[in-house]
Amino acid sequence: MKKKLTAALMGFAIAFTVMGNSNAHADSRMDQIIEPAMGTPYRIGGTSFNGFDCSGFTQYVFSKMNIDLPRQSTSQYQVGEAVSKGDLQAGDLVFFNTTGAGVSHVGVMVSSTQFAHASTSKGVRIDNLSMDYYADRFVGAKRVMSNYAFDTYATDN
Repeated sequence: MKKKLTAALMGFAIAFTVMGNSNAHADSRMDQIIEPAMGTPYRIGGTSFNGFDCSGFTQYVFSKMNIDLPRQSTSQYQVGEAVSKGDLQAGDLVFFNTTGAGVSHVGVMVSSTQFAHASTSKGVRIDNLSMDYYADRFVGAKRVMSNYAFDTYATDN
């Protein structure tokens, strides 16, 4: 029951959070893909609702949009076009150095300021890119969606 309540609350949180930003909407297809995963626990090597790790989560999200991503965050960082922090939009991948040894974490933007990811401590969730922890560890961002995919998945339908 607690997990269902948490998932419902997180669903409302993503809906209201994303609605307030111009780059994604609570009823976008991408949000519909991400929302059921909210609250899924972190599991190293995880690629399903039994548990996701960060790159397993992004790979899952993009597979539902018919976009193939490599399995690991370091490999995902090698694909797509680099995007500056000021030009981020829903669907962009964001990368972080959380271990001190280069790219070690990835998430997917759900707006121009917030991203969904599989947190090791709290599972799949939405966080703000400006949070000190993430701002201090930000490495870069990549755009892997075409304009068509963005229009299809990350905007109102």
